[in-house]
Amino acid sequence: MVKLIHTLADHGDDVNCCAFSFSLLATCSLDKTIRLYSLRDFTELPHSPLKFHTYAVHCCCFSPSGHILASCSTDGTTVLWNTENGQMLAVMEQPSGSPVRVCQFSPDSTCLASGAADGTVVLWNAQSYKLYRCGSVKDGSLAACAFSPNGSFFVTGSSCGDLTVWDDKMRCLHSEKAHDLGITCCDFSSQPVSDGEQGLQCSRLASCGQDCQVRIWVVSLTHILARSTEDQLKQFTEDWSEEDVSTWLCAQDLKDLVGIFKMNNIDGKELLNLTKESLADDLKIESLGLRSKVLRKIEELRTKVKSLSSGIPDEFICPITRELMKDPVIASDGYSYEKEAMENWISKKKRTSPMTNLVLPSAVLTPNRTLKMAINRWLETHQK
Repeated sequence: MVKLIHTLADHGDDVNCCAFSFSLLATCSLDKTIRLYSLRDFTELPHSPLKFHTYAVHCCCFSPSGHILASCSTDGTTVLWNTENGQMLAVMEQPSGSPVRVCQFSPDSTCLASGAADGTVVLWNAQSYKLYRCGSVKDGSLAACAFSPNGSFFVTGSSCGDLTVWDDKMRCLHSEKAHDLGITCCDFSSQPVSDGEQGLQCSRLASCGQDCQVRIWVVSLTHILARSTEDQLKQFTEDWSEEDVSTWLCAQDLKDLVGIFKMNNIDGKELLNLTKESLADDLKIESLGLRSKVLRKIEELRTKVKSLSSGIPDEFICPITRELMKDPVIASDGYSYEKEAMENWISKKKRTSPMTNLVLPSAVLTPNRTLKMAINRWLETHQK
């Protein structure tokens, strides 16, 4: 049985979101305000409504303790409030300035994720109120966000129907076309389940979309990490030039094939697509034993990542693209970024640091040769 016990009609425009803590109900609206009500009798608190946002408030959520409330708005800010007295604790500006559509606390309250209309997602330190990491999805605006029960990863949902899995260092672990139309909400079950194969603990995720569907997913972080690292290694190999392929052939004691591969313009992408038929018919390698050896070496290259004890060092990852840097530069905030990504950031966004959200003292980018040498050494070690 469902029984209506109370109706609240204090907002002056559409109500976009509501959230419960152990003692309060929070609501937010197109009228730019957030309102707080006591669960005892649904009376509005003396310090409500909370006012700061200059445009519509899209989402609000409590920290797990219920002592802090987060709200996000079209004005490009995410605001933290003290729920006991209504005091504003922090105003955190989305680096891109884009309207913020969704915000969510991690289970331990140490982090807050905010997702914006331009596809950027920011992970904030909820204690220092400073930007920790940021990233972005390829297409669409972000409309949904949920942390796994243990907080080791979180998921965002976009207006293009994509679900993206991120780890706590903002590395994109997986992206999936989950719905034909936009995703409107997603959430994790607090109860873990077994994957049924290796007995690994997994999390159940529900996503709902504008395609009139609700989909239930089983998310295994162990499998995602392995798949993500394998995809990254494949990306590096696909970037190989014909000379890189020649170097690889020599390292595999296949230097007699260098001329044939060059004649057929085999680069990294072509190398990964070679088959026994293409080796015999296109490259005219007559020896069955030699063809078998080449295929075996290519397969070893494809699966090399499975034997790695760890993934790419975090300091080799660009904070903007979340990919391995090829041409790292140092910005005036002291952090290193991929040159092209940082140049685009400075030209198209506010001149603020992607890491600290503070104004950059200078737009000068200095090549980080030491880091580039370290990345090249790491690649040589892991792609032999």
